[in-house]
Amino acid sequence: MTTLITDHDDDTDTRGSDTRGADARRAGTATEPETKAAATSRRGTPHGQADGMAVAAFVLGLVGTLVANVVLGPCALVLGALALARHTTRRFRAVLGMALGAVDLVILATLATADGSLSWTFGG
Repeated sequence: MTTLITDHDDDTDTRGSDTRGADARRAGTATEPETKAAATSRRGTPHGQADGMAVAAFVLGLVGTLVANVVLGPCALVLGALALARHTTRRFRAVLGMALGAVDLVILATLATADGSLSWTFGG
């Protein structure tokens, strides 16, 4: 006759899963997989979206100084303002995007009054 002896003092339950992660969650500490999941899901949070808006405002403002400033300048202003309103952690990038959007509009006004066009002309 064979006797089955089980040891209940280890950190695994009867299904063989590790209970240390559950104990860490109850204690308030995060395990490594949970930290990675929180970092990757940041994009879906309001701050993650606001950070994306701040970066987009900067890129649109920068590109708008060279091409399509009539469209990209106002977009940079709006996205920068929305990012600041949503309390982005990238405040400097949002402000810089708004500043570049304003520069885009100044370039547009200067070109429109100087030679009556809305675009850059190179060489003559």
